[in-house]
Amino acid sequence: MPLQNRVSPFGTIEATNARGLFTGNRGIIHDPDTRTLLTRRWSTKAWIICDCNFREVRREVMGRNSRTGGAGWTELFFLDEVTALAAGHRPCFHCRPQQARAFARCFAAGQGRERMRAAEIDAVLHRDRRASGGPVVRLGTDDLAALPDGVMIEQEGRACALRGGRLFLWTFGGYQAPREPGELCGEIALITPSSTVAALRKGYQPAWHPSASS
Repeated sequence: MPLQNRVSPFGTIEATNARGLFTGNRGIIHDPDTRTLLTRRWSTKAWIICDCNFREVRREVMGRNSRTGGAGWTELFFLDEVTALAAGHRPCFHCRPQQARAFARCFAAGQGRERMRAAEIDAVLHRDRRASGGPVVRLGTDDLAALPDGVMIEQEGRACALRGGRLFLWTFGGYQAPREPGELCGEIALITPSSTVAALRKGYQPAWHPSASS
């Protein structure tokens, strides 16, 4: 059976065989003996996005990976960086330094600041992301035109990613055929944290899954 370690755009952690392009973590949130999640869904405000192939390091997923024989951090997986950003994660400064620095610059600019430390970014994201209790931001269809590529929205309980003026329906296995924003009906809400939306507006370019090719 698949482990419960795949993250949706809403920040929930589900069990599925699909792995995706990126890994990451929210600290230690699993029991290494049963390889199951604990009740908590984070143990740190630093929710990060990591490279799956960093220096060819091999880990036992949800096992004992610390130097002292403990759990180590809990490996989570994302379809792509767009998904991870929507869930409230940010690039890791250790294994993805170039992307992390670019994100930090754009994030700070989106907050009207010249620079921000990682801990400051994490504090803002922890306030904004849905999975840690952030607000649900409602949108109208007219609002979609002002959103940058890489933003995810919720429509009828499903996640869609905005790219090139079209909306790609998200699934754990990839994106489905795009729709035009005008085709949407019913309530629409923002999934990507508002502070990350601001970073995307300032030019951060997230990595997309190939299924989102237009």
